[in-house]
Amino acid sequence: MTRAEFRENLLVSLDTLRAHKVRSMLTLLGVVIGVTSVISVAAIIGGLNRFISNKVERMGSRTYFMARFPFGTDPNRVPEKIRVRRKLEFEDADKVRELVRSVDKISALGTRASFFGETNEIRFAGERVERVIVRGTSADYCEVIPMFEVELGRFFNQGEVDRAAPVVILGQAIADSLFKRATPLGKFVMLNGAPYEVIGVFAHDEGLFGGPGVDQFAIMPLSTFRKHNPNSKEVFIAFTAKRDVSSEIAMDDVVEAMRRIRKVPHSAENDFEIFSSDFLTNLWNQLTGAIVILTSVISSIGLLVGGIGVMNIMLISVTERTKEIGIRKAIGARQSDIRVQFLLEAVTLTMAGGLIGVILGYGMAWLVRTLVPSIPAEVSLFWAAMGVGLSAAVGLFFGYWPANRAAQLDPIVCLRYE
Repeated sequence: MTRAEFRENLLVSLDTLRAHKVRSMLTLLGVVIGVTSVISVAAIIGGLNRFISNKVERMGSRTYFMARFPFGTDPNRVPEKIRVRRKLEFEDADKVRELVRSVDKISALGTRASFFGETNEIRFAGERVERVIVRGTSADYCEVIPMFEVELGRFFNQGEVDRAAPVVILGQAIADSLFKRATPLGKFVMLNGAPYEVIGVFAHDEGLFGGPGVDQFAIMPLSTFRKHNPNSKEVFIAFTAKRDVSSEIAMDDVVEAMRRIRKVPHSAENDFEIFSSDFLTNLWNQLTGAIVILTSVISSIGLLVGGIGVMNIMLISVTERTKEIGIRKAIGARQSDIRVQFLLEAVTLTMAGGLIGVILGYGMAWLVRTLVPSIPAEVSLFWAAMGVGLSAAVGLFFGYWPANRAAQLDPIVCLRYE
């Protein structure tokens, strides 16, 4: 087929579709829904993947956490064999530092929060903030977990840790609620009834998927935390591996040291959990796997419905244009010309639906970015091309039978058709 013949067939296809606008629009709805769902979910998941990657990067790629419970479990709903585990101790961090050379920085973390059944309240000049997460740490905490970045003021030093100084660094949301536009540095707040001097404010961090972020934290020296919260015994430990040591070796060294410290029998399982900052990525991959499967099912149904609609409308079109087919064959049109003409109509119809789906997908991505700025949802050229390509494939697959049926019609029978 020459370029001129292809152009002529394409123009005939477009004229036919324009002549039946309503029927064509209703037919391509399934394709539009299928392509829109694929493009939208791909854009949102792509944005969320970048969001998760940024979180993991900020948390530190060589940062690891140790706890009594597995990550993501409710302490009040864990199995009995885990619930009876002996709690980690604040001194365990110092012992690991002495035993393991592959550890660079390590900090014990004391935490008082609502998910442990404890309440916190911070006040200043009539303003009050509840549901604060209070944490006690070492002086090098920001090096262990880089996502805790002091934007205003400073972090406490080792001298303040040694003397259990009553100082605190607040999350930005807490500072904004208590001090409005005034500077919080040097002010004294009442945290659970005790006075603390504000020496710093963390950079803004809204948390992950509605969970607590840096904005909800109030952090003080670990010695101060233990002094004012003697009943808070739940201990976490965070540490970083040295850069000249592989992560696997550092993890194995810490596990072996903790088993010795906690006197775990050789044949027994670990009575503690260690996980890396990649747990966010692993958790997200599990969640997105289900989302991708669900989206694939929805988009497949939409494309199938659209394809059946295309086949139906093309069969109707073949019946309506039987005489036209006979005339074209009588003046020399080949079977391939008739087949290409009807295939072009089917592909043009489905590609129009695909283009509309891509535009709607871009609109959904823009809406997500506008409503949730932290999720940089964006449609890639790959998924835009994939959407159009899928729609064209649907047109070819479901349009071939009607096109082939039209090509094989007998011209004499066609000319007699009324």
